[in-house]
Amino acid sequence: MPFDFLKRKKGRDAVAPSTAAVSRDRGVPFDGLTEEWRIVGSMQVAGRLSDALNKREQITMQDVQWAPIDGSEPLAPAPGLKSVDPYDLILVMAGESTLPPLTESEQAAFKVHKIAYDVALEVPPFRVIGTVYLYPGSEPDRLLDRATEMFLPVVDATATLEGAAVGRDLDAILVNRFYLRGVEQIDRRTGERPQKLPGSPLGGVSWQDRSR
Repeated sequence: MPFDFLKRKKGRDAVAPSTAAVSRDRGVPFDGLTEEWRIVGSMQVAGRLSDALNKREQITMQDVQWAPIDGSEPLAPAPGLKSVDPYDLILVMAGESTLPPLTESEQAAFKVHKIAYDVALEVPPFRVIGTVYLYPGSEPDRLLDRATEMFLPVVDATATLEGAAVGRDLDAILVNRFYLRGVEQIDRRTGERPQKLPGSPLGGVSWQDRSR
């Protein structure tokens, strides 16, 4: 497997940070997917994994293994791969181990009310089904708009490639919005757009009205 598989070079050196910088970071499990490869290892990041990815800077990695995303070959050591560029990542599997303990102020910030939407995201060549949390007034379709945050967390998520699962019932999948091509609200039981019930509403605001 070639070690120059990353297609978008930004003119930055793919060299690990200094020892002093790494010592302030922490190693967290990493499982990411690019257009061609699944990369597994340990990332050296400070704070939340999503925050580190959203900085859009090279991230140091250790104990790296990789394999084709189609599962045609098993994971194999990749000792020459020392860092990864967030621009090359389409999906990143996340879990509790990727999150540091929250401070009291962070816990208070997370109590801000958000609305849950069950969605199917088209992120070629992957399809991700899960739940996104948006502030009131935001609709899932707006996820296609340009945004400050590069990676979108989708919780209780499943990712598939040509119908085959590549990640199932994960705490979260971080989706690179640069690759996002379609957003659809779905019924989680079927994975498809909810069907309108026969008959007319009895009054008030229907579920379909709220989801438009």
